[in-house]
Amino acid sequence: MQNPRNSASLTLREIADRVGGQVEGNDKVAITGAAPIQTATGCEISFVANERYAKYLQTTHAAAVVLDLKTKCSHLPVLRHPNPYLAFAYVIDLLYPEAPLLQPGIDPAAVVEKDSAVDSTAAIGPLCHLRSGASVRKGSQLVSSVFLGCNASVGENCLLYPGVRIMDDCRIGNNVIIHSSTVIGSDGFGFAESERGLKKIKQIGWVEIDDDVEIGSNTSIDRGALGPTKIGRGTKIDNLVQIAHNVEIGENCIIVSQVGISGSTKIGNGVVLAGQVGVVGHVEIGDGVRVGAQSGVPRSIPAGKTVFGYPARDIMETKRIEAALTRLPELLKRVRRIEEKLSE
Repeated sequence: MQNPRNSASLTLREIADRVGGQVEGNDKVAITGAAPIQTATGCEISFVANERYAKYLQTTHAAAVVLDLKTKCSHLPVLRHPNPYLAFAYVIDLLYPEAPLLQPGIDPAAVVEKDSAVDSTAAIGPLCHLRSGASVRKGSQLVSSVFLGCNASVGENCLLYPGVRIMDDCRIGNNVIIHSSTVIGSDGFGFAESERGLKKIKQIGWVEIDDDVEIGSNTSIDRGALGPTKIGRGTKIDNLVQIAHNVEIGENCIIVSQVGISGSTKIGNGVVLAGQVGVVGHVEIGDGVRVGAQSGVPRSIPAGKTVFGYPARDIMETKRIEAALTRLPELLKRVRRIEEKLSE
């Protein structure tokens, strides 16, 4: 069944010309949708970027497939590209062009306080609330129930989905996407011990989100205790991520679901933190570092390293340790036998 979001129909030749690929087979086949290789039918296009899915090429009913330059396929029209995953991303853009979710203007059910500034090309949906001094620049869309605190700013061509909260003084750059129920600028977790218990330390900083960042749903990025928490240009943050006060994340990083980053940690450019990674506070992670899933990072990591484990070590060292652990039961048996013989 055709995806209801689809609004484009293109031939395989038209697609190949626009994504920079080469066609093998019928280049006039009509493409009106995209689907997984296992379920694609009719006029849908699919792709294989992982060799584990190559087996489905023999059984798929797709109209065409996007493949790398080597994978064999002679019974289907093929769009060849050196990076089929990237090419398919462009194919999706062509077949499913984005349409504005809202028309420019302020919905009557929105609350826009005095001294707020909303560009005439921006769209403010129902039940949004903009506090005094908040600003929304041209082309941005606040879909519904979005909150902007006092002096919070949203740049150009941003998309804020329902339930996003941008707290006081926080700054969002251009072309930023923030998904539902994410909070930018919640208080950092700061308390001082006293005879009366824990005294809250007022968090008087803010958050700065640079251009071209995307943030998933139900993520929390705390304001700085003093000064900003920073997210660099082009960084992508998954759902359910916690970023504490005064963290600085560089450009083009990937932060995967359930990562937790403690306060004042500095992360370089091009860093990947896989799912459920935990990072202690006040450490530095260098450019290009890769941290494997469920790792715990207790100390700084030099640039270019790939680490894994708890605590996180060089990935090859961790693999050797894990391999040794699998032999541990047998080694314990051998030690017991040696002890028994010695005792005799």
